[in-house]
Amino acid sequence: MGSVYRARDLHFPNVVKLVAVKEMINLAPDPIIRQTIVQNFEREANMLATLNHPAIPRIYDYFSHNDHSYLVLEFVHGKDLETVISDANGFLPEDQVISWAIQLCDVLEYLHGHKPDPIIFRDMKPSNVMINHNGDVVLVDFGIAKTFQSGQKGTMIGTEGYSPPEQYRGEATPIADVYSLGATLHHAITRRDPRLEPPFSFAERPLRRINTNISNEFEAVVNTALQYNPSDRFPSATKMKDALMNVARKTGALSKITSALPVSSGGIKPLWSFKCEDEIRGTPALHQGTIFIGCYDNNLYALNAADGQFQWKYAAEGGIVSRPIVYDGNVFFGSEDQRLHMINSRTGKLVWTYYTDGKIYSSPRIADGHLFLGSDDQDLHAVNVTSGRAIWKYATDGPIHSTPLVANEMVYFGTEAGSFYALDFRGELKWRFQAKRSITSSPISKGQAIYVASVDSTLYSLDAKNGWAIWKFRLGKGSVSSPALADDFIFIGAADGFIYCVDARTAKEVWRFRTENQVSSSPAVYKDSVYCGSVDGSLYCLEYRTGRLRWKFEAKAAITGSPVVFDDIVYFGSTDHHVYALFA
Repeated sequence: MGSVYRARDLHFPNVVKLVAVKEMINLAPDPIIRQTIVQNFEREANMLATLNHPAIPRIYDYFSHNDHSYLVLEFVHGKDLETVISDANGFLPEDQVISWAIQLCDVLEYLHGHKPDPIIFRDMKPSNVMINHNGDVVLVDFGIAKTFQSGQKGTMIGTEGYSPPEQYRGEATPIADVYSLGATLHHAITRRDPRLEPPFSFAERPLRRINTNISNEFEAVVNTALQYNPSDRFPSATKMKDALMNVARKTGALSKITSALPVSSGGIKPLWSFKCEDEIRGTPALHQGTIFIGCYDNNLYALNAADGQFQWKYAAEGGIVSRPIVYDGNVFFGSEDQRLHMINSRTGKLVWTYYTDGKIYSSPRIADGHLFLGSDDQDLHAVNVTSGRAIWKYATDGPIHSTPLVANEMVYFGTEAGSFYALDFRGELKWRFQAKRSITSSPISKGQAIYVASVDSTLYSLDAKNGWAIWKFRLGKGSVSSPALADDFIFIGAADGFIYCVDARTAKEVWRFRTENQVSSSPAVYKDSVYCGSVDGSLYCLEYRTGRLRWKFEAKAAITGSPVVFDDIVYFGSTDHHVYALFA
């Protein structure tokens, strides 16, 4: 059908940006067939343009020239799985194959859940699975992938040996991809190419008879995927992934999967970095191309988000940990100088200040013309956004480092005495919940549930209406990290050095990832990744469904603030005095 070339993108003359160029040569004599070939090529390009998953190459361009059509794609450094299998000295380790299998289930789950129509890959096989330089899988060649229409038959298409029996009859459903993945795993773990065997004869070649190092549990998963009747297989890639995760837990492979994969670390170079005069312990804010971040040199900095160039700085009289918030052309932040400052976001000039009687570590929240802020004076302050005058303040039982959450026409926050309050907009108490130790964590909400952590080593889910505990999840140690949500997953760090993923519906642990020191940073979720810093000095990028490490960036000191991710760039500060910007 054509060739694939490695090429350099000359739109970027100052850097070497490699791409893959897929060439299709159209020599069909029949004009209708020629037109169909071009349409199929354009369909592949348009399909790839709608997809966004780390295991699917990004498409940059497509064009035609005479009888040649071209796709310009992300270049994948690595080898295809067929080459990895043939080059291996003996059988591949089960842990490694399980890791790849989980990743492949994940990308199939993404394709089969594609909106508005599911996408059936139809050609899962080792030569279409790339293993990149990080040891992760990338699915390539979407030339025969198609959107799924229930009850619709098509041309028999696929690869003999890997395609299920129904695909030979022109029936391709999501369960057909499950079968092909089973065939791919069978090939990977036995090194027996199914194209050289009688069709649908996997039952005659049991995995453990060929490779005695395979567990019974993994063999059972592959056998289920390879059932002749579709109704006897896993009903979805999601169910197959769940089964593989269970195998990994039972065999002990789960703890080895992330650590076994090569990791990018020191090789990552920031897009830019900016050096301040002291430690950065807080979190930046991004607004209209400008990064605003506080520092322990008492300054709030405004930096150009594109290149890190200094724009202005405003000097407070104390260290700044509070995360700034931008509203109506002004920047609001608190400081250890006991004041809330309102600064013009364009000029850096002071508009007004609001005084409290304690240091401010809480970050402001704005809703309905009110600004809500906690202070070490043990009060929650409600301030008029325009004038800077107090509307009301509510006395609590301890200093407030937690950033208020405004939801359901209520204000929720914790105190260092371990109390969690729910106030209405008039400053009247609606309910109060008591943890065993301080609540520095800032709450988040979904529906009628409020999620917040405590130094008592517990992640709480509280009913937003009455404060009753819906469930409690026990962390290894206390947490000052604020939770983050994606789908039904909650992500949070703890002093035991782990980043946790917890199912919000069941309160069960989905995965945990170990860093080298305590995690005070709060996770940030972007697309299908979670980003979180650690006191070990690294910023970690994890695949949020599995906790698999994608890369880490090593700063020169602890990262206690949280990252901000926008438009594929992640911004964060470190106690090494630097603000960093990295490709996400």
